[in-house]
Order: sequence, then structure tokens, then C-alpha cells
Amino acid sequence: MADMSGIREHMEVIGADGVHIGTVDKVEGQRIKLTRKDSGEGSHKGHHHFIPGSLVAEVEGNKVRLSANADVAVTFEGEARPM
Repeated sequence: MADMSGIREHMEVIGADGVHIGTVDKVEGQRIKLTRKDSGEGSHKGHHHFIPGSLVAEVEGNKVRLSANADVAVTFEGEARPM
């Protein structure tokens, strides 16, 4: 896992394949919380999603690159429902 201390709000999260996964809302513990606007549709709409920090390969410029391709990384996403 890469050092997550450089991850900031509004950074783009991309898979190892360069595909956009989401935008950082903030880091909570060892997870990246994505903004709601990247939450998907249907039952996922309006919920924050989380990417585990263990998938972070590097933080480069304004991008967080993951060690997994986008289609695989989204299977690791956790969800937090609004209260």
C-alpha cells in the first residue's frame, strides 16, 4: 500500500488501466471516501462509496492510481448509506 498522507479532497481516483473510478471526498482511516456524485445509479445513487487504502498504488499529481483495474476495483467498494 502506498502512503495515503498525500491524498486530498477532489483528487481523481483511477484504476491501473487509467479509467476514472471516482473523486476523493476525504480519507477516513485506511479508506478513501468518494464523493456522492460518483456514486452510480439505482440503489447506489446518493451513497458515498469507499475504496480500501490497500488498493492505492501511488499518488501522482492530482491523481490516486490504484493497483487494480477499474472494473476490479469497484468490486472492492464499500458503501455507506446516508442517515
